[in-house]
Amino acid sequence: MSKTIYFSVGEPSGDQHAARLIRSLLQSRPDLTIRGFGGELMRSAGCEVDLDLTQHAVVGILEVLPKLRQFFAFADQAEAVFARGGIDAVVLVDFPGFNWHIAKRAKKHGIPVFYYCPPQLWAWGAWRVKKMKATVDHVLAVLPIEERFFWMHGVPTTYVGHPFFDAVNEACLDDHALNELRLAAGDGPTVAVLPGSRGHEVQRNWPIMLAAIRRLAVSYPRARFAVAAYREKQLEFCQASLSNEDHQLPIDFYLDSTSEIIDHSQCAMMVSGSVSLELMARKTPAAVVYRVGRFLYAFGKCVVKVDSMTLPNLMPDSSSIGQSGERPFPEMVSVGKPDATVEFLVQTIGRMLGDGDYLAQKRQQLARLSELFAKPGATDRAAAMIHELMADQAQPRLENRAA
Repeated sequence: MSKTIYFSVGEPSGDQHAARLIRSLLQSRPDLTIRGFGGELMRSAGCEVDLDLTQHAVVGILEVLPKLRQFFAFADQAEAVFARGGIDAVVLVDFPGFNWHIAKRAKKHGIPVFYYCPPQLWAWGAWRVKKMKATVDHVLAVLPIEERFFWMHGVPTTYVGHPFFDAVNEACLDDHALNELRLAAGDGPTVAVLPGSRGHEVQRNWPIMLAAIRRLAVSYPRARFAVAAYREKQLEFCQASLSNEDHQLPIDFYLDSTSEIIDHSQCAMMVSGSVSLELMARKTPAAVVYRVGRFLYAFGKCVVKVDSMTLPNLMPDSSSIGQSGERPFPEMVSVGKPDATVEFLVQTIGRMLGDGDYLAQKRQQLARLSELFAKPGATDRAAAMIHELMADQAQPRLENRAA
């Protein structure tokens, strides 16, 4: 009998991971029906997208509050589907603030819930694990620390690995894009500039990056800066931010070429996010920043339980710490006046461009981490686990009917 899986995905990166998972699920079970909330990548992978939730991605309570009524309406839309029956499992991908409500509504209608790429409760908000235990049947963990954390709190969990490494392993780099990058750079180094995947991230962080580029271009005139935009509107925002003088800067803008830019570049300045895993896998050193408001920063200081915002920096391998005691990815949270963050980017990227030994040390750190953790196959393992879990969930129902 054909089965239907309902996905709920609200982040651009989640759209990528879910699309890959959907293809793997359908490859082994072509008779499956996949529907739910997601993005265009999921649609192209074979999902019937009821709503493009990736267009509504937000971070932080101040951004969520104005959209609360809208998000509740979306959750009600999903529940109406659950109530009609015919959904055999729900798969959640990240986006916890909203996906808790999807999980709760699914459980209300007796539908098993599996969480792929779960929220980082081990880093902050550990009290929310009670919600996970009450509404999620099984977690498909993407980091080793997650498996230990969730089992410790009584949540069934399987570590499958991170899908970003599948993306890196499977990626067919665009030769045309790489040639463009080579021609633009000439015989000088390229610095990747990754201002974020969400619109508000780009708006907050790009001005800081641009200020750093202005100074770096003076000190390192042979360098070029390749800006990777995730969406057309973000590219237009970055370009529109340039002053008349900035048009003389060695900046090139690209759309949908993030992997090519990371692979080609000597180093990068980036906004904190899961793309740090691709930088690790491609062994591209980077300086990481993330700009937040004062309220969110103060709140984070109270609840965050880890000492880094960059995932590779949290991976359990003490040998990846450099001789100076520095983590693989230097990082800085930006709050208040941006001057200190601009200085951090200028000094860190400048050192990567000007000190060959330092750059080699960073690459060695990333190579060691990649050897330990950047192993492909996460997506297929997750798909196999979902099929197994669905079979296990269905067996009691069959036995009850037979009785």
